[in-house]
Amino acid sequence: MRRIVALSGGIGGARFLRGLRRAAPEADITVIGNTGDDIHLFGLKVCPDLDTVMYTLGGGIHEEQGWGRAGETFAVKEELAAYGVGPEWFGLGDRDFATHIVRTQMLAAGYPLSAVTEALCRRWEPGVRLLPMTDDRVETHVLTDDGDGGRKAIHFQEYWVRLRAEVPAHAIVPVGAEQAKPAPGVLEAIGAADVVLFPPSNPVVSIGTILAVPGMREAIADAGVPVVGLSPVIGGAPVRGMADKVLAAVGVEPTAAAVARHYGSGLLDGWLVDTVDADAVGAVEEDGIRCRAVPLLMTDLDATTEMARAALALAGEVVNP
Repeated sequence: MRRIVALSGGIGGARFLRGLRRAAPEADITVIGNTGDDIHLFGLKVCPDLDTVMYTLGGGIHEEQGWGRAGETFAVKEELAAYGVGPEWFGLGDRDFATHIVRTQMLAAGYPLSAVTEALCRRWEPGVRLLPMTDDRVETHVLTDDGDGGRKAIHFQEYWVRLRAEVPAHAIVPVGAEQAKPAPGVLEAIGAADVVLFPPSNPVVSIGTILAVPGMREAIADAGVPVVGLSPVIGGAPVRGMADKVLAAVGVEPTAAAVARHYGSGLLDGWLVDTVDADAVGAVEEDGIRCRAVPLLMTDLDATTEMARAALALAGEVVNP
């Protein structure tokens, strides 16, 4: 399978992609990155998921955190705080600021986000073609309680980073998605792909937001190639982060089988669950999705590479049953 398309959020998706690149070194890999997490801070356009993929594959990521730059300092953030300028809860480092300044300058000069992302990747050489899902502005908002008996919508970053998803989420809304168009090259890459992969990214606010862009889900479903996903839920809990909180907001149980059902047999052809969830294989296959149980913990690059190989092998089973 020489042409692979992968949809990706931030940390989980980026780490999987590192294994995929190693598992398929000769493949042309196109990554469609989530931009629903994008936010404007300090007058700058910040694209957390695109940057996490770019830094991870380019060797500049803070490995322990999984986000931000290695060797980071925070002098600018400290100076802004000294002026009383926030938000202080979002940790932009000095090296990271440079990326956002370049991006914002290019956007202000009239370049679309896809062209800006391509330019930024020339420095990092991630070994994949990284495309934003759209050049249009899309921001994921979360409907929460306002503390006075009503409800309010807040940016996903405030819900995830500042509030740590500790308050109930009543709805997830990708604001602007309905009016957005896939970025240049996205539909063409899907149409030319030999396989489409859903890494173990958040199924609601990462993969789900990408699929919310009109034409995206239809292009994948109509591509006529195997679509294989990896469960981000192991043993009834998300591997990383708080995906169970946003799954609850859309009425999906935090189980491997429920997430597969959420994507649907009209979209997914294959689904990998962890070995601890082997008893879910039958239920997933009853829904018309071929399923296999393999180790899904990305403990190191070797383990992640084996996950990617398993996903590609399952895609081959779908093509050649």
